[in-house]
Amino acid sequence: MPATFSRRRLEWLLLLLCISLSGGSPTDPVMTTQDASQSQVNPLTKVQARLNESSGPDPTTQDLKQPSKETMSNGSFVQSEILLPGASGTPLERIITLANATTVELSCKLDTNSHLKSPQVTWKRGNETISHTSKTESSWSIRLAVVDNSKMGSYSCILKGEEEISGVFHLQVPKIEARGKFVISYERDAAVLLCKSGATPMAWTWYMISGSKQIVINASLQADKYLIDRVSANVTHLRILKITKEDAGVYCCEATFELGKATLEIELKVLSIMAPLKPFLAVVAEVVILLTTIILYEVYSKRKEKCTVLIKENMSNKPEVDLRF
Repeated sequence: MPATFSRRRLEWLLLLLCISLSGGSPTDPVMTTQDASQSQVNPLTKVQARLNESSGPDPTTQDLKQPSKETMSNGSFVQSEILLPGASGTPLERIITLANATTVELSCKLDTNSHLKSPQVTWKRGNETISHTSKTESSWSIRLAVVDNSKMGSYSCILKGEEEISGVFHLQVPKIEARGKFVISYERDAAVLLCKSGATPMAWTWYMISGSKQIVINASLQADKYLIDRVSANVTHLRILKITKEDAGVYCCEATFELGKATLEIELKVLSIMAPLKPFLAVVAEVVILLTTIILYEVYSKRKEKCTVLIKENMSNKPEVDLRF
């Protein structure tokens, strides 16, 4: 009896020890391998589902379609209006800068206080007459799909009645700016020419103008002479190394946009190494001339004084001649 009780007590202790190590209870159901794998997969599946819901549809299951050029141009729209006064005179002008394809609407509106009634309206592109696309009682408009350089230029609206008034729209690509119209550098030094645009061009090109020809500067083929740096999308540098007198001249930077090109000329002036010394040499020359003049004057004065003394001495030592008969 005591042996059986001790054996049962030992079995219960072992069972309680196993339960405490497994973290369960005797009444917990047994977890199979399949159930364990499902319990590990399900939380991951839920997390992935939540990520998919927050990030939107999976891009790998959808067609990735980039917007076409026409879609981009149709999506942008530029509108400009000129309010025409009621008095004739210099036409009003407005500059519209375009870098990419877009749709433009130009409007001329007559001031309500104008005494010009029911005018005859004409639209022109340069000297070519075109028709307006829409009008109201005091406003006339044209709409242009500007997709290439052929649509750029000047458009004018002319109102004729008792008198004539007009407005002009200039469609142009962004202009190029520089630090100055010319750059001064010295022989054996390096010069940096800079061009900057208000918009981002598709490409930059540098030329050297020789007479009536434009010579393209290829920095990759002339790496020991030229270095072209694109500091940012709309800024470019041309660095000319080891300058000589032959490098002096006019350089041109060209920005290529979708709707055309813009150019700017910069003149490079090359000075001799002695150029900074010229003012100093001029001062030295003036000092030398002045000193030489003073020395010559002093020598001349001393000689003249010596001659005067000798003449006086000769006159005093000369015997008197009796001229009486």
